[in-house]
Amino acid sequence: MTAEVPFVVLGEEARMLSQSVLGAAVSVNGFMAAKSLKNRRLVLHVEKIRFLEGNENGFQTEAS
Repeated sequence: MTAEVPFVVLGEEARMLSQSVLGAAVSVNGFMAAKSLKNRRLVLHVEKIRFLEGNENGFQTEAS
């Protein structure tokens, strides 16, 4: 399943994401909440990113 969701990511996770290639498959953990106190738009606050790679029999395999 593919979805587009606005997100916020900070710190080391942001650095890793900024150095990745566009279109890379990722799995993220986080929580949904308002973007900020002033902006109540709902966004995903990313806490952990795992980069996925490969494709075996139509299924994504995790990077080691």
